[in-house]
Amino acid sequence: MDKKRITLYIILLLVVGSIYYLEQSKVSPSEITSAPSNQAPLKDGQFPLAPELAGISGYFNTIDGLKLEDLRGKVVLIDFWTYTCINCIRTLPHLVAWDEKYRDDGLVIIGVHTPEFEFEKKQENVQMALEKYGIEYPVVQDNSYATWNNFQNRYWPHKYLIDSEGYIRYHHIGEGAYAETEENIQQLLMEINGLEDTSFTNVEDTTPSKQLTPELYAGYDFALPRGQDIGNPGGLRVGEINNYNLNLEISHNLIYLQGLWKSNEDNLEAKGDSSIFLGFTAQSVNIVADNFEDPVKIEIRLNGKYITKEQAGNDVKFLGEQSFIKVNEPRLYNVVNGEYGTFLLDLSVTEGFSFNAFTFG
Repeated sequence: MDKKRITLYIILLLVVGSIYYLEQSKVSPSEITSAPSNQAPLKDGQFPLAPELAGISGYFNTIDGLKLEDLRGKVVLIDFWTYTCINCIRTLPHLVAWDEKYRDDGLVIIGVHTPEFEFEKKQENVQMALEKYGIEYPVVQDNSYATWNNFQNRYWPHKYLIDSEGYIRYHHIGEGAYAETEENIQQLLMEINGLEDTSFTNVEDTTPSKQLTPELYAGYDFALPRGQDIGNPGGLRVGEINNYNLNLEISHNLIYLQGLWKSNEDNLEAKGDSSIFLGFTAQSVNIVADNFEDPVKIEIRLNGKYITKEQAGNDVKFLGEQSFIKVNEPRLYNVVNGEYGTFLLDLSVTEGFSFNAFTFG
């Protein structure tokens, strides 16, 4: 093999590796608008002092005004997350298990909920998510991104492990590395109290390992900066209501629309009986969706037929052969969960329905 081929092969491996890594986390499109003005002091010449929580607008499972400084003597795990992020959702069982196992040994987990979409800023929606996922550790709302910027963070999820003196000793971006993270938790706990039980929690790692359709956004403020657009001719009509016709061949990994749709900053909004078409490669498909007033029923078809129970996601219901999802609150809905492969998804929706993104697993 000549040098040129070897070089191209190495570049290809790097590109594929980068794509796989980014699929395990969600990258924020926003730039950091503020950062510590002074170099943080270092422990042992390498571990920075953790910045403080800032700009918090809501507190759950804890006292108002919670500060990291008040937790000296404890081991603190900061988890940046947002409740419709599928990468974050797949990490939550591990966090819940660590909280249950190590809380009495001195571990304090703080979920810093930094929203991506506008409806994720509402306290009642965050509370709904905490109940849904069984989260009992402290969670704070970082709606203004002040804490996010203090940590110079860019990813959901991103975990920072802080020792008893307040220094960041370990961090991990995205899903996976659960055993490694738990080992670091144990090491820091042993520094303060010792630890009788050094076994690891037994929670399944559901990080995807196969090639997937990338996350696809619907709102123009999210899709267009990422180089995404719908597949219809003319693409998204920013801020406008447009009647889309589907009379062309559908390419994979693109959203196609039929009917009357309004293009909003963070979603696409159905203005009448309409449809969404999406060719994808995955085992699982999720849609981040909302209803404007009354609950909305969306019909689910896969490869032109109502989805079967074997392929149906956890939120799909059946009435005879008809398969549908009832959208009655702003959250992530699991549409498909079955055999891995390449399929065509067809959603029939009505006025009052909106969606923000598709995610895959």
